[in-house]
Amino acid sequence: MAKHPSNSLSGKTRDALTAAQLYYLQDLTMDAIARELHTSRSSVSRLLSHARDTGLVTINVSSPLDVPRQLESDIRRRFGVVTHVVPIPEHTSDVDRLDRVALTAARILGGFVESNMVIGVAWGATMTAVSRHLTPKHTHNSRIVQLNGAANPRTTGLVYASELLQRFGTAFGAAVQQFAVPALFDDPETKAAMWRERSVRRVLDIQHSMDMTVFGLGSPFAVVPSHVYVGGYLDEDDLASMQKANVVGDVATVFYREDGSSDGIEINTRSSGPDLDVQRRVARRVCIVSGESKLQSLRGALAAGLITDLIVDATTARLLLAS
Repeated sequence: MAKHPSNSLSGKTRDALTAAQLYYLQDLTMDAIARELHTSRSSVSRLLSHARDTGLVTINVSSPLDVPRQLESDIRRRFGVVTHVVPIPEHTSDVDRLDRVALTAARILGGFVESNMVIGVAWGATMTAVSRHLTPKHTHNSRIVQLNGAANPRTTGLVYASELLQRFGTAFGAAVQQFAVPALFDDPETKAAMWRERSVRRVLDIQHSMDMTVFGLGSPFAVVPSHVYVGGYLDEDDLASMQKANVVGDVATVFYREDGSSDGIEINTRSSGPDLDVQRRVARRVCIVSGESKLQSLRGALAAGLITDLIVDATTARLLLAS
């Protein structure tokens, strides 16, 4: 259990911290805590829930029969990435699987985020799910920067991206920098001209100073559709070109093959996402993946060296090791 400083806390938070210390550190029962705090047992239960939900306490479960831990060790040894495997029953639907992985990822991210960090965040179905479960953690002088534009011929994407990013900013007390450009330009020359604009260069400079990136993997094969593939970002010509180039996935609308290569993929010349070399220079690159339909995309991202920390469900982890 981790404890946070108690100065400047609200009354409810102080009571929750006290209840947590009595329950987790002194092994008092909820009835005993209720008597000590002169309240009801149900109030103690709510205080303990508040302590968990707000990050006053974190709980780690370990077991000598811990299959996920063995999977984590095997993936790290084979692929060289720190891995967090989320145990989920085999029969779980892909939608529920995503939500459970997102919940776990949100809790883990709190341990990665510190003051004075620049954190790049991609948009998409996975990141939207993660953003809904973030646990508040106060930082100072931290910034959240959008990795790629969200506009397409149907929408500016500003509301969609803003909501996701603002959840991250609110959770970590960080300033938010949006990237108000198309996700994919129609013409590479238009992108080149836009990239020369000072307002755009300012965002690109922030991206080049990132300490951490957080992203899901887009995939043309996903059961829970990747937003870039169903949100009006790709037309028939784009899809045909990607299929011809053997694309298996993308990170922030930058596409790659299963062997990790990205050379000669035409759509990348029009993408607003950071070049894969920019991604690889970031110290911590947190990838969140759910569902075996994203296995090819995950293999490609690992082969490309885009991941340092992987959060993945147990079924996908086992299939990754079996491939």
